[in-house]
Amino acid sequence: MRAVVLLSGGLDSTTALAIARSEGFACHALTVAYGQLHRCEIDAASRVAVALGAAEHRVVSLDLAPLARSALTAADLAVPKNRPLEEIGAAGDVPVTYVPARNTVLCALALAWAETLGAFDLFLGVNVLDASGYPDCRPEFVGAFEALANQATRAATSGEGRFILHAPLIALGKADIIRRGLALGVDYALTHSCYDPAGDGAACGACDACLLRARGFAAAGIPDPTRYHPV
Repeated sequence: MRAVVLLSGGLDSTTALAIARSEGFACHALTVAYGQLHRCEIDAASRVAVALGAAEHRVVSLDLAPLARSALTAADLAVPKNRPLEEIGAAGDVPVTYVPARNTVLCALALAWAETLGAFDLFLGVNVLDASGYPDCRPEFVGAFEALANQATRAATSGEGRFILHAPLIALGKADIIRRGLALGVDYALTHSCYDPAGDGAACGACDACLLRARGFAAAGIPDPTRYHPV
């Protein structure tokens, strides 16, 4: 069985890749350089793909920056720092790090590759409990895209198969994700989560992604392997 796994190089997508592999899929990992301001996560994805034995890893460049304005794609927008944890992911909280339509575009690319490969399983590492309120990390998005995939492709409409968009982490918090990944042999030191890393790739320790990651390791009772930039 083949599956296409969207791999950003972060903690969540890495765990999703490990889960797909554990379920017996030959994993074709897809990383998208979408115009983000740093390459740290792309480099991390390459490390992870090798470590977790992906059957293939492709990096596709598709610059969303001219169209999708976000603190992750525009240097003049500041990444929020040191927000209270109870504020992150609260109802209605969609911070400036949200990249408009990013997951829609990424899933469409994964779908195109899957149909070409003859695969009907896609893996996406989104979760809602510890996520920063992004609308494209919700179950409604996953269900809607899966329905679209089965209406918009030759493979599905000709009866060859039915596409499934797996989101195995969607109801898990970071601590549970970390525990699941460790049980599957994930080395989280290979991953990168920070929205605003230093020039040497060290994590800032203060953006939403860093705060959620640190809280996850603390709650799991696991030493945090992240290399943080000294304050």
